[in-house]
Amino acid sequence: MEQRKLTYRIASEPDEMNQIHQLNYETFVEEIPQHQQNQDRRLVDKFDQENIYIIAKDGEEVVGMIALRITRPFSLDQKLDDLDRYLPEGAKPCEVRLLSVKKSYRRTLVFYQLVNELVSYCLAADFDLALISGTDRQIKLYKRIGFEPFGDMVGTEGAMFQPMYLTKAKFETTSIAFSKMMQRKSPAKPLNFLPGPVAIHREVEAAFGQPAISHRSEAFIEEMKTVRHKLCTLVNAEHAGIAVGTGTMANDLVAAQIRKLPGKGLILANGEFGYRLIDHATRFDLPFETLAKSWNDPISIQEVEHLLKLDRDITWLWTVHCETSTGALYDLDSLKALTKSHGVKLCVDACSSVGIVPVDLKGVHLASNVSGKGLGAYPGLAVVFHQEPVWPDTSIPRYLDLGQYAVADSIPYTHSSNLVAALHTALNRIDLDTRQQTGHAAREMLGNAGFTVLGDNSYSPGILTIPLPALISSDEIGTQLKEEGIIVSYESDYLLERNWIQFALMGELTLADFGNALAVLRKTIRRKAELV
Repeated sequence: MEQRKLTYRIASEPDEMNQIHQLNYETFVEEIPQHQQNQDRRLVDKFDQENIYIIAKDGEEVVGMIALRITRPFSLDQKLDDLDRYLPEGAKPCEVRLLSVKKSYRRTLVFYQLVNELVSYCLAADFDLALISGTDRQIKLYKRIGFEPFGDMVGTEGAMFQPMYLTKAKFETTSIAFSKMMQRKSPAKPLNFLPGPVAIHREVEAAFGQPAISHRSEAFIEEMKTVRHKLCTLVNAEHAGIAVGTGTMANDLVAAQIRKLPGKGLILANGEFGYRLIDHATRFDLPFETLAKSWNDPISIQEVEHLLKLDRDITWLWTVHCETSTGALYDLDSLKALTKSHGVKLCVDACSSVGIVPVDLKGVHLASNVSGKGLGAYPGLAVVFHQEPVWPDTSIPRYLDLGQYAVADSIPYTHSSNLVAALHTALNRIDLDTRQQTGHAAREMLGNAGFTVLGDNSYSPGILTIPLPALISSDEIGTQLKEEGIIVSYESDYLLERNWIQFALMGELTLADFGNALAVLRKTIRRKAELV
């Protein structure tokens, strides 16, 4: 059958867990009579609280699942005496259980993609053996994947299972085989972990590829209105202006509006993009003070409050929300509450946070955003959110006058219907929960693999910054990864200077994609370390 928006993720939501229990019942009670029937038609696994469930979803429907356990005793420990005597000496095993795909999806790639997601997770977490109780109905299939049987069959009549394991060597072979199989289904593309341009979903590509239409046509005017409304709804803003341009353009639009405010400002900076705001303000000859620190040195809300109390002439505050150069997230809610209590207008660079984490701009005077980062579309559209109406101002250059966009419904000048259509489609695909879960899981996988990552789970799940050891060049690692089809952020001067690389999880990427990339990174690092 033809799937719609099939996605793969680690389950966490209550509805997903409920569907897992229903699918578990359908498979292991009604299809394979392993457990007793019940009126609820739900089967909660006895290891449910320890299971990591990787699921396939068609829209909101869970159509497949596979569970991973890493805590002993495994279920096979209870079925076989002295399980370890069957395993290779020194093995680091995990246990795979509850593999289930709805019948109507069994002639698709769902099964293989679930296993591929699992394999990638296991490789990244450094397991070297996967155990499974394979149903006697699918032993040939498991063998084809690379599982090897051991011990006697276990279970009861009608529900017999063969203990099997998959070694790390077969893990890697399986991962490569699956990747090749997926490539036969769709052309292979490099894995893009840049913070922009980001990996684009095929539906967004298709929208962009439609024939261009006039920016004065009724169809385009209506689509622009819809896109602006969706943007405002996403971040709880009153107004959104869209211009042809980049995030830098959006910040220039913001700076031009700030220039109309009385008094002086305060700009926060502890990374590349905070310091760029200082540059924007300097170029517009804005009066301002700075609270500037070394990179990744946190700025506390108490420090900001101290300066606001100390200098009553400060009437506006400008900061990034997510500092892209490190991944640090400022506490937007606390900043909103603080500036409101002091009568200060809050302005925010939200280019790297919208679409990645929940962003509530109610109470924010001005905020910049861009199409080609967390929103998952192509670069080329600058977005400025504003809470109050804005009017044209002849003292501002025409292209930087936000009022011109406001009175013309964001179409004062030529626009790209292709870029707007792509953004419209991308907005319909935003899934904040999945992006956050993927990012946090990827951070954990990096930690388990021995890598240092800046910050913790309070940092953006969309930016993972890895400082490399001094003897290993980030330039060489980034270049090697690129040759292997893994595109990470490393070429910016500020990253090269610090010997950092970054994985940005902003586009159309899965945890399996990251797992595959991490496996390549580890291999590349090992090779370089051996030469040092």
